[in-house]
Amino acid sequence: MTDPVTVSEEAGQTRLRLPVPPRPARFLVLFAVFVCAACGLVYELALVSIGSYLLGDTITQASIVLSVMVFAMGIGSLASKRLQARPAFSFAVIEGLLSLIGGLSVLLLYAAFAWFSMYQPALVLLAFAIGALIGAEIPLLMTLIQRIRKQDASHAVADLFAADYVGGLLGGLAFPFLLLPLFGLPKGALMVGALNAVVGVAVVLWLFREDLSGRARLLLGGGLSVVLVLLTLTLFASDRFELTARQALYRDPVVYAERTDYQEIVVTESLDGRDVRLFLNGDLQFSSLDEYRYHESLVHPAMAGEREDVLLLGGGDGLGVREILRYDDVENVTLVDLDPEVVRLSRTDPVIRELNDGAFEDPRVDVVNADAFTWLRENRQRFDVVIGDLPDGQDVGTSKLYTVEFYSLVREALSDGGRAAIQGGSPYFASAAYWSVGRALEEAGLPNTPYNVDVPSFGNWGFFLATSGGAPDVELPEDHPRLRFLDSDVLRAALVFPKDRRPEDPKASTLLHPHIIGYHQQGWRGY
Repeated sequence: MTDPVTVSEEAGQTRLRLPVPPRPARFLVLFAVFVCAACGLVYELALVSIGSYLLGDTITQASIVLSVMVFAMGIGSLASKRLQARPAFSFAVIEGLLSLIGGLSVLLLYAAFAWFSMYQPALVLLAFAIGALIGAEIPLLMTLIQRIRKQDASHAVADLFAADYVGGLLGGLAFPFLLLPLFGLPKGALMVGALNAVVGVAVVLWLFREDLSGRARLLLGGGLSVVLVLLTLTLFASDRFELTARQALYRDPVVYAERTDYQEIVVTESLDGRDVRLFLNGDLQFSSLDEYRYHESLVHPAMAGEREDVLLLGGGDGLGVREILRYDDVENVTLVDLDPEVVRLSRTDPVIRELNDGAFEDPRVDVVNADAFTWLRENRQRFDVVIGDLPDGQDVGTSKLYTVEFYSLVREALSDGGRAAIQGGSPYFASAAYWSVGRALEEAGLPNTPYNVDVPSFGNWGFFLATSGGAPDVELPEDHPRLRFLDSDVLRAALVFPKDRRPEDPKASTLLHPHIIGYHQQGWRGY
């Protein structure tokens, strides 16, 4: 074992005894900076990610987290002035608290959302706490590294920030490409918290042990043990916790849940078995009690014309495909849906397969798993009918599917005289967003006719029927099959909108100026 090395400081500085020479000691401190920076960025990304999972509005969640954390880092840096008398002990305590709060942050936010309806206050509080602790790190590390070997302040700062920024790069890349795919969000945060605790506290306990009193070493060792035990126990209990918290979000028992590369899929079933519901990222996609109202209204008015080739954008549950296939003269249905797991579930789950009448087994159906916007840009085929059964545009990834640019691609995919039917959200709960869809269609060269129906599980729901040749009549095909809900009387009523639910000058959504489409802006979650 290396004999302790005594480091002499300039006048006014204490004498620090190290177990290794100054050069490897500085390396260990910079390594701790590197690891702690990576962990800190993972905590930051985890807070943004859980917000996008639960609320869908990624831009808002990222803005809140980043602004609060940066502000808190400044507060933490100022507060660290009071800790300079005992820099080693203070740094170890900060790392222990940071690892505990950061590691538990995802589950704490999930609990605040599921049981207490206090997500935003909890998010702000956690972002502030993590930011303040991160902000206090660098000033204390600056003191520690200068006590190892006095050097020019600019050189010390350059070394510290280089290690900090490179660690941030590692954490930023490891989060989406390693932690999420291998461990998922809750377990990934817990494991990073454990790593943060081991590196941050253990380095101090070993490297600066001569600078700590016996009581301080005992407190830090005990604290590290407590933190690791808590994070480990939580890691083993995280699956059960997530299952319990998820169930608290839904009225009926959860019978299926899976997090894919794109979203969280949840299926619930009422105790009497009559009401089966599919949720994607917490948003209701259909209820077996009334889904026919939505899908009949979306599909059949678009089928009043040529319909040999039909393109369905979204609709991986197969319920829209079911309605399209009820016309014998349909020769081909191309379904473009991003998530292959939704389609797989709809093929294999007995209840959903019964609801869609085994639509995916029909040889006329061709499934493409791709982003609808990207697929349309590359598409050269023309279709008689294009139907948009896409998720509400609640974040950057989905809001582009309701823009002028997207509908311009839809127009290019339509054959001469072809029809497009688009679901536009609720003209009652989100009237500005609904009418912006109609304006975007018009600016894309698709004059349209709006209509709305009542879907009890959704509420009032609106659609647009568009063609390139002028606003079309909303009517049923003469040879339409027998329908459970839709008829001529319903369609006549569907054309009527209350005057106070139609803005005078709706604004179209574009890629550079997207609008949020959906219920979250009103706080309604669809169940």
